[in-house]
Amino acid sequence: MESLQTVPPPSHLSPAALSFLDHRFQTQCALADAPNFDSELQTQCAELDRELDELTRRLGVGLAAYASFSGEIHGLFGHVTDRLTSLSSTIVPDGGRREGDGKGFREELATLAKEVARLETVRVYAETALKLDSLVGDIEDGVSFTMSKSMRKHSSSQNSQEMHMLAIKTMKTTEDILASMTKEHPQWKHLVSAVDHRVDRALAILRPQAIAEHRALLTSLGWPPPLSAFASSNSDARTANQVLNPLLSIRADLKLRYSKNFIALCNLQELQRKRKARQLAGHDREVALRQPLWVIEELVNPLSLASQRHFSKWIDEPEFIFILVYKITRDYVDSMDELLQPLVDEAKLFGYSCREEWISAMVTSLTTYMAKEIFPSYISQLDEESVTGIQSSARISWLHLIDLMIAFDKRIKSLVENSGILLSFDDDDIMQKISSLSIFCDRPDWLDLWAEKELGDALDKLKPDIQNENNWIKKVEGALLSSCTDDHKSPLISNFFLRHLASVIDRCRSLPSVSLRSKFLRLAGLPIIRNFFDSILIRCQEAEGLTALTDDDAVLKVSISINAAHYFESVLKEWSEDGFFLEMGMNEDDEVETESNANIYGGVLPESSRRVIFDDEIKKLEEFRSEWVEKISLVILRGFDAHSRDYVKNKKHWQKGEEGWTVSKDLVEALNYLQSKTSVVEVGLNGRDFVGVWTSLAAGIDRLIFNGILVSHVKFHRSGVDRFDSDMDVIFGVFGAWSLRPEGFFPKTSEGQKLLKLDENRVQECKTGGKNWLKENGFTDLSVTEAEKILKNRVFTS
Repeated sequence: MESLQTVPPPSHLSPAALSFLDHRFQTQCALADAPNFDSELQTQCAELDRELDELTRRLGVGLAAYASFSGEIHGLFGHVTDRLTSLSSTIVPDGGRREGDGKGFREELATLAKEVARLETVRVYAETALKLDSLVGDIEDGVSFTMSKSMRKHSSSQNSQEMHMLAIKTMKTTEDILASMTKEHPQWKHLVSAVDHRVDRALAILRPQAIAEHRALLTSLGWPPPLSAFASSNSDARTANQVLNPLLSIRADLKLRYSKNFIALCNLQELQRKRKARQLAGHDREVALRQPLWVIEELVNPLSLASQRHFSKWIDEPEFIFILVYKITRDYVDSMDELLQPLVDEAKLFGYSCREEWISAMVTSLTTYMAKEIFPSYISQLDEESVTGIQSSARISWLHLIDLMIAFDKRIKSLVENSGILLSFDDDDIMQKISSLSIFCDRPDWLDLWAEKELGDALDKLKPDIQNENNWIKKVEGALLSSCTDDHKSPLISNFFLRHLASVIDRCRSLPSVSLRSKFLRLAGLPIIRNFFDSILIRCQEAEGLTALTDDDAVLKVSISINAAHYFESVLKEWSEDGFFLEMGMNEDDEVETESNANIYGGVLPESSRRVIFDDEIKKLEEFRSEWVEKISLVILRGFDAHSRDYVKNKKHWQKGEEGWTVSKDLVEALNYLQSKTSVVEVGLNGRDFVGVWTSLAAGIDRLIFNGILVSHVKFHRSGVDRFDSDMDVIFGVFGAWSLRPEGFFPKTSEGQKLLKLDENRVQECKTGGKNWLKENGFTDLSVTEAEKILKNRVFTS
């Protein structure tokens, strides 16, 4: 009780001291702790005394620095005064000047102006440096205070939070001064660098402290919620609000404290963003300016850690991982938007949507875990399969995992679209934030592996379809994968290839960037087209090698391959008009890939191949059709030539007619052959390519008859001309089924036929008129020399 006697009377104590003692010693029992309390107060007073001594020392240093600057400025102003006095002495009292040059006076005045400007700059520099030193000192004091408070057992979190906010406010003021100084006085870069160095040291301490306090506050508020709240596997949208956010049910005082802490952390992030923007001015500013929202990350991280304890049990059943992540994301997205978005707006952290950040952070936590745990596990299984050479379920599991990722991304995208947020999903940056397939952005080798397995799976499924001969005989009923209405007479095998290609394209659409989509399609899609091309080419080469296409079955086999190529080409052209493929422009990697394609096909790719991803493959299919259509025409022409050889060599035909025959006997067999072969081709080949066959065939027969008969020194009498005219009408009639003017496809023969019909006077006119006469009378395909040869063969008897 003796220690109590030393306490002054209540009348001698201040109201604050009385209130403090009443609050501390409310009961008789509390008096027993008075010695300990006295010892604690002594310790705190000693610490405060030390801090006061340190502040006094720093104040002295600041005053000394100010005195130094002040002395320097005083000396500079004294120098200016002396210069002004010296200048005034050069002026005569009556307003004139002393003897001297006026030019010297102007130079003195200009020098004086420069000196005054320099002094003003020094003054501004000194004031700015002192102000910045004071502000940075306040920042360091605030950081030191929060550090010392965090080391004590009975620290006040409220005071610590207030000091954090004060330090952030001071940093914002400092940053505003630095930004202004960078624009107005870029030569003061050393001062800016020195201040940045001290502020960066303070930030390196302040940010971890602020985040640690935020985490502790979240823990005290009951975050994260137990995962049992998400145990239900029902993902119906009607149950989306069943799981309540514990942050919505906290007391008003705690909610206010959380809001202040939230805003302080947002302010700190915005401050760091501004500093980065200033420091990276003139450089690649996109490197670090756009960062995820810290406060959302602090909500997601503990949830992610809690979830990973369950994920480790589901490595072989990844569907449960995606279900859990989606359910957590969906169940909290609305409450996050309602609770946190107003706070972000209040912190003036522009350009951030809490809904978008929540979804992005959840997806990022999933992809991070997959990259560390799930993908390495599956890849090790694939490596083991490749070493042993035994087909196992590793590839199936890998492709199943990709299927789950694609389905998850579609649900996440739907979740964002249904939220009312207007996002451009053509923006690769946004797509990467909400896509689990963004894991391939950082690991292109994994994308190569996926494309390899995807291609291998497609080709393995196509092998039995290719070997099944019925798939080459049965035709596609309707354009299943195309809106084209043309009857391509394509076999079913082309549809099988197109379906697998469409499947690869559909999976490719889920990738979050154009470069990834382009690369995947070139690795997994284009080889399917090349495999199709190789299949039809091999069948055509086999048919040509066995019978040289003289057999009808061989011709039909080639026709079927041409039909398949034409249908495939039509579908690719239609797909190429889609903007999805048009946006896949060639980059440097694509150009290397294109060069390798050129080497494969043995040619140089045209400029057009740099427009659409399918251009090279479409060109190869076009060349394939042209080549084999020409081969079919050539085979039929050779057969017609063989069957009409006697007809061409028999020169007596044109001297006298054959009574009782409307067509030359030697030509009948050739005409039968021609009609038989063209009928087979017409039945088996699609309409567009058949046009190519018969037009090419007509051009060949035209050359054959013109060179073999009309200009081969054959003498045509009147009856021979009639016979030739009848024979040509029959030949033209064969092609009349496909054209209203078939003689137009026999230009030289039909014009030679007209020349033979001319009377003797007209022949003389032609011989004397030359080129002009031929042109005036409609003979445009014959040269003068050719016309003279034909007319020499015309015999007119009396």
